[in-house]
Amino acid sequence: MSTRLSQEQIGQRIMELRKLKGLSQAELAKSVKISRPSLVQIESGNRSIDVLELQRLSIILGFSLDDFMSENFIVNDSVEVNTENKTKKVVERISVPTLQVDKFKNVLLYILEKCAGKPNVGETVLYKLLYFSDFNYYELYEEHLTGAKYRKLPYGPVPQKLDSIINQMIEKSQLQRVKTDYYGLAQTRYLPLMKANLSELKASEKEIIDKVIEQMSDWSAASISNYSHKDMPWLASKEGEEINYELVFYRDAPFSVRNYGDEIEER
Repeated sequence: MSTRLSQEQIGQRIMELRKLKGLSQAELAKSVKISRPSLVQIESGNRSIDVLELQRLSIILGFSLDDFMSENFIVNDSVEVNTENKTKKVVERISVPTLQVDKFKNVLLYILEKCAGKPNVGETVLYKLLYFSDFNYYELYEEHLTGAKYRKLPYGPVPQKLDSIINQMIEKSQLQRVKTDYYGLAQTRYLPLMKANLSELKASEKEIIDKVIEQMSDWSAASISNYSHKDMPWLASKEGEEINYELVFYRDAPFSVRNYGDEIEER
């Protein structure tokens, strides 16, 4: 029996079906012939969906419209999925980051090469430059840059396991930790003692890091912290918990780095 569903319920069901099929938002949006931002709005319950769009979705995601609109619709019981293909696709799209220690070290060294001489670049600014490099890259390419996990802490997103990595680099004479005074406040800074291995960084990765450095490396600790607190991944996460990379696809200006101009909605 069908029932009237809210936009939020429809969006939630579509998102669950998409994930069950192992499709990215970009892939599904292209198949349905709408823009990715439109799909994001539909899944978040902020945009209605017309009959033609719903029909296209039913074909691509493999559900019956009558079943979909029923009150007791259950995603796992209502969709046939090719297990082999689904498993392969989910592995490709999984958003759980896996830390690449060598990549993280080289990104850290590269940022410090560019910024260590700036008096404002202490731990707080450094953490945010790493965060925006990682999350901006994920939004643009749907792949992890360093695979670092970030936790929502009071002063902003902080990469996990950073202390142990830095201590290891100090022991190997790759970094030097210094304590300085910056406008009357104690500041911890890091100086690179070796150059980053640029062969570890793809051109696309270096480009994203360079843009983050260009935009934010002159900001004060307070300014970059306040900016990070307005970014959707931070806003949508709970205090003390890991920040989900997938939340970058819900960003608005000025945080979104992806150019959606070529994803024109086809009606």
